[in-house]
Amino acid sequence: MLAEIYRSASLLAGTFLYFCAMYKRILLPILFRFDAETIHHLVTSALKTAFKIPGVPALARRWFVVTDPQLERQVFGLTFPNPVGLAAGFDKNAELVNELSDLGFGFIEVGTVTPRPQPGNPRPRLFRLKADQGLINRMGFNNKGARPAAERLRHRRAGILVGGNIGKNKDTPNENALDDYLLCFHDLFPVVDYFVVNVSSPNTPGLRALQEKEPLTRILQRLQQENQAQAQPKPILLKIAPDLTNSQLDDIIDIVATTGIAGVIATNTTISRDGLRTDSQTMEAIGAGGVSGQPLRQRATEVIRYLHQQSGGAFPIIGVGGINSADDALEKLQAGASLVQIYTGFIYEGPGIARKICESLRNSR
Repeated sequence: MLAEIYRSASLLAGTFLYFCAMYKRILLPILFRFDAETIHHLVTSALKTAFKIPGVPALARRWFVVTDPQLERQVFGLTFPNPVGLAAGFDKNAELVNELSDLGFGFIEVGTVTPRPQPGNPRPRLFRLKADQGLINRMGFNNKGARPAAERLRHRRAGILVGGNIGKNKDTPNENALDDYLLCFHDLFPVVDYFVVNVSSPNTPGLRALQEKEPLTRILQRLQQENQAQAQPKPILLKIAPDLTNSQLDDIIDIVATTGIAGVIATNTTISRDGLRTDSQTMEAIGAGGVSGQPLRQRATEVIRYLHQQSGGAFPIIGVGGINSADDALEKLQAGASLVQIYTGFIYEGPGIARKICESLRNSR
């Protein structure tokens, strides 16, 4: 009986890894026939179910995780096993941290979480731009709240680096936004390794106004006060939009210096529609939202390079936007990023993307 169970589990585990390996050839054409958000929930549920099969986690780690001291990075006081992370937005509610780590990501960023649960914007709100290898989303910080996320993170496997991406509830006025960021900070502080302050999503009305120098400085200074009052403060980073002007990027450099935060994540999604291959009729039908993926690659790299050069490398940058390959990741690192994150590339390239990038980075050193 035990031998039969073992054989069945091994067969299921092998089948799972086979489909992962054949993701682009077999699964992607099928998945892309259906609504993007529905498929996201289907895939994440399947991932959770698959990793409950005996042997799957261990086999996944053997297949996807690249372990090499050359890949380790020391950034803002933390040791990252490799420089390739998963960006916020994929695991909003911290439900897949163990599984995503087993797919080779060196760190996982959860969220964006808000103090209170909220449904986000009406569906449909996630769209594929297949001709551009991009996405448009107007999710609107849909999540189950900071406290439930914190509770799930208490039970994650030891040794997985997790960032907490925090935001404000949609119905919280901007003048009270600081209260929301503080609530999220205190709820998540015991269970995350670093924080990301998200004031750059285009999908919460008025949120990007908080990127202006005065309100942003006030929020970050207050969070830093709370942080420094802790026995062991944690790195706080700021996630910025790619649509900022050079003058606004200069302000960001000043704000980092003034507030003493640990670094910047560049960049969030863009509201620009420049250079898209997708036809204008389709774009009009989709409507508002932030563009991610390959259309963002060049601008995100420009922002990274500008911040790095203008600041003289004064703070670490996590580069994100349009990373579909090892070359894309290397482009961000050469522009001045210390680490990179993937989201849209994970969807288009499949579960082997972190391994491919890590192997290439290891071989190029």
